[in-house]
Amino acid sequence: MLRIAVPNKGSLSEPAAAMLHEAGYRQRKDRRELVLIDQENQVEFFYLRPRDIAIYVGSGRLDIGITGRDLLLDSRADAEEIMELGFAASTLRYATRPGGVTDVREFGGLSIATSFAGVVAGHLAEHNVEASVVHLDGAVETAIQLGVAEVIADVVETGTTLRNAGLEIIGAPILESEAVVIRRVGGASQEIKVRQFLRRLQGVLVARRYVMMDYDIRAELVDKAVALTPGLESPTVSPLHDQGWLAVRSMVPVQDAQRVMDELYDLGARAILTTGIHAARL
Repeated sequence: MLRIAVPNKGSLSEPAAAMLHEAGYRQRKDRRELVLIDQENQVEFFYLRPRDIAIYVGSGRLDIGITGRDLLLDSRADAEEIMELGFAASTLRYATRPGGVTDVREFGGLSIATSFAGVVAGHLAEHNVEASVVHLDGAVETAIQLGVAEVIADVVETGTTLRNAGLEIIGAPILESEAVVIRRVGGASQEIKVRQFLRRLQGVLVARRYVMMDYDIRAELVDKAVALTPGLESPTVSPLHDQGWLAVRSMVPVQDAQRVMDELYDLGARAILTTGIHAARL
């Protein structure tokens, strides 16, 4: 049975549960449930703190897990990223009071407060900067005001929280993160089941990113139409009962669907339909 670590709370939890549900796996109904066995799919889910998942996976106690790239790297666990999941995007950035230091190369001798001490220490080492890293579990934006540090490193989405604290973002991003699937470095445990699990998640990502588009087009215009809807490999083209007309079916990115429909209509296509994709295997 494949043993999988899943975030039990935070910004990773609900999107991860939704993706697993779309992939056909059972999910817990009670948040207090710590272990769930999906007998039909031969999977056992363990609901853990997101920060602990890389430790459990890296130790070999669990086969794979879903966590954030930032949490994986910060843990220094013997685990590696094997798939991006496309949600919980964030950026780790430095910030300080306006008029202060402006670049990581100016941090020598300063104190830097962060919840990601491992990532920040590694970033400083990459730039040959000797500074003191102060580990805090949360609310690091108050560290400068309280005199704990001169600089902070925090997860940034819009930057509003930092601006409200009277801070400004400085330097290049330390790390760009998102939800990822991880496994133990060099681990080949349950490899066949792991590949099946990844295929299911990849199918969910494809289903979310594409719609199926069907339309009718005159035969002499099909090449121009297919140029607008090339699909992943090649569209399906079938003759219609009315001579001179063809039916085309192709996968189109969701964000392009309305524009492509307009362009097909202007070209002469008719009966243009889009339908959602619930599952996929490529």
